[in-house]
Amino acid sequence: MILICQSHHSMVLNLMRELPLTSLAELQGNYPDAISCYNEVLRIDPLAVDGLVNRGNTYKEIGRVNEAIQDYMRAITIRPSMAEAHANLASAYKDSGHVEAAIKSYKHALALRPDFPEATCNLLHTLQCVCDWEDRDKMFAEVEGILRRQIKISVIPSVQPFHAIAYPLDPMLALEISWKYAAHCTVVASRYSLPPFNNPSPLPIRGGGRNGRLRVGYVSSDFGNHPLSHLMGSVFGMHDKDIVEVFCYALSPNDGSEWRLRIQSEAEHFIDVSSMASDTIARMINENQIQILINLNGYTKGARNEIFSMQPAPIQVSYMGFPGTTGANYIHYLVTDEFVSPMCYANIYSEKIVHLPHCYFVNDYKQKNLDVLDPNCQPKRSDYGLPEDKFIFACFNQLYKMDPEIFTTWCNVLKRVPNSALWLLKFPAAGEMRLRAYAAAQGVQPDQIIFTEVAMKQEHIRRSSLADLFLDTPLCNAHTTGTDVLWAGLPMVTLPLEKMATRVAGSLCLATGLGDEMIVNSMKEYEEKAVSLALNREKLEDLTKRLKAARLTCPLFDTARWVRNLERSYFKMWNLHCSGQQPQHFKVVENDSEFPYDK
Repeated sequence: MILICQSHHSMVLNLMRELPLTSLAELQGNYPDAISCYNEVLRIDPLAVDGLVNRGNTYKEIGRVNEAIQDYMRAITIRPSMAEAHANLASAYKDSGHVEAAIKSYKHALALRPDFPEATCNLLHTLQCVCDWEDRDKMFAEVEGILRRQIKISVIPSVQPFHAIAYPLDPMLALEISWKYAAHCTVVASRYSLPPFNNPSPLPIRGGGRNGRLRVGYVSSDFGNHPLSHLMGSVFGMHDKDIVEVFCYALSPNDGSEWRLRIQSEAEHFIDVSSMASDTIARMINENQIQILINLNGYTKGARNEIFSMQPAPIQVSYMGFPGTTGANYIHYLVTDEFVSPMCYANIYSEKIVHLPHCYFVNDYKQKNLDVLDPNCQPKRSDYGLPEDKFIFACFNQLYKMDPEIFTTWCNVLKRVPNSALWLLKFPAAGEMRLRAYAAAQGVQPDQIIFTEVAMKQEHIRRSSLADLFLDTPLCNAHTTGTDVLWAGLPMVTLPLEKMATRVAGSLCLATGLGDEMIVNSMKEYEEKAVSLALNREKLEDLTKRLKAARLTCPLFDTARWVRNLERSYFKMWNLHCSGQQPQHFKVVENDSEFPYDK
């Protein structure tokens, strides 16, 4: 572990000799001290490239990306052959939206050091983000080889679990990646040297008195202007306060957004723990006698999974933030549904699977986006420069979710449907040129590909209705975006595969009651479904009409009903625990045989 700098001169000199070239996550969040430390190193030796790189890493970790870039560039000026500095510069460029510069820097790092797993894997991800598919199969084969070697020798894999969910990797390999990251969180947790916690007594919830309510804690870095809060905003306040006591632990500071303020005001207990060390947060959770602790991050930005590794609650659950397995023996349950995680695929998850009725993916649209349905507020195609006379297919997913197979299928569809176009988002803008070139090479006319800017949430949902049919990406589905387009009344075509992230859109469709008309079983069927719906306008108009009519009554958009089912799952978990049973797979049914109290 890196020592935090003291004013002692010899300590600084020792630190200069020992500086590793890793990120500073090991400093357990003490970033100001880390920066002071490196400032002192660089005051004594302005040419200490290791100090520059590590200070750059710290700046990057806390979002000061421009300062990180300056430090990396200074390090490169001093030592041009330092591959790590080029790779870290690439990562900072990517974070700041300079994707082409990032690609160039990753390639420079690999030219200096061809055997550089992190640079190879991060270059692949960056190329994916802008749909640069040259040598894609070869690169994926190389990355898979790297991952298998790293797992074999117990090195933390160079592909993060969140990236692995969107890659064409074997699901068991994705599980092994998560195992390694979970094990690393346990190592981080062990550095705090906490004794095991005393958990709340396993007493059944009987209503009234001391054991009257189930204490549920939600941990997230995304309480704010983030898709998770856009989707879950109402949930925390919708819990039945007679039977559930809710605690929200915010890992990020207040961003002042309406979503943060709303959750703060509606959740029974909302605690900003963003400035606290992980062990302090774990102690607080345990002192609050939380019985069921929900990890809303998984392996996403801002996560503090070491808190869960400390096991401050007797039952720990993964939900919503990460559509995959955590690989963690300290996460007991994954809340999902029968379509997204069928029991035949239980072997690709480390958790016990909890099947909610209908769809596991909650949304807040009936509460927050009702005005989108107002017929007097509907936009026109001319507002966005969209052609009035064309059949418009759309995909509003981030470009990293696309791959050559699905894009070739889309091109085939465009060539088979007269006067049609494909509407995509500049998400990111750097991918537009490549996709246009790819489409042209497939024989698609330039005016058949339309790109528009990303829009704010309400506008994005409203304008989605201007398209005729949404085309989903099989390797990683539309999740939040899928909810957006269905709320807008836009039908879709989706192809579920095996991993969780490939099946969410299908579950969304089923929960509208019209899923059988939107889910296909093969790429060939995908193409035929898209073409047939486009050519049979009467059939598509009927589907669109029924989808729009279902929005206010179907389970997908019934948040209150979803919250009751989630509470049923929590009570089932707790009742199993109280009866001395180990966590087990189970299915929630919409009756009260085990809800709310132990019968």
